[in-house]
Amino acid sequence: MSQKVLVINGPNLNLLGKREPDVYGAESLASIEDKCQKRASVLDLEIEFRQSNTEGEMVDWIQQAEDNFDILIINAGAYTHTSVALLDAIKGTTTPVIEVHLSNIHQREEFRHHSFISKAAKGMICGFGGFGYEMALDAASNILKNG
Repeated sequence: MSQKVLVINGPNLNLLGKREPDVYGAESLASIEDKCQKRASVLDLEIEFRQSNTEGEMVDWIQQAEDNFDILIINAGAYTHTSVALLDAIKGTTTPVIEVHLSNIHQREEFRHHSFISKAAKGMICGFGGFGYEMALDAASNILKNG
């Protein structure tokens, strides 16, 4: 039976491909999801992609993940740098979390260098564009198999 992965995408990621392509690339979120569905199939994982511009909705999804998913991949967008609520939600679950960012947040504006999510995540992948999500799936598979 496949293990289940929830992929949560935060604010403005619905604009991928249109918003600042020099920073975030020209690839749409739908294209990234399609590639991830293919990679997940190879890894015998089931994935569900979600996107919200609303912090509270993301908190709800994180809280619900424990009963419905084996692992969580999150690109919290700008909430990465501001949301104690997301951090607290992640700390309130035993579901392993992998943090993903399209750009290398450490090469950007100073305020983007800090991640609240990292305090509770198993690890972070950043700077590889949409391919970072596929890397996160490989990491998720490894975590689920080896702990």
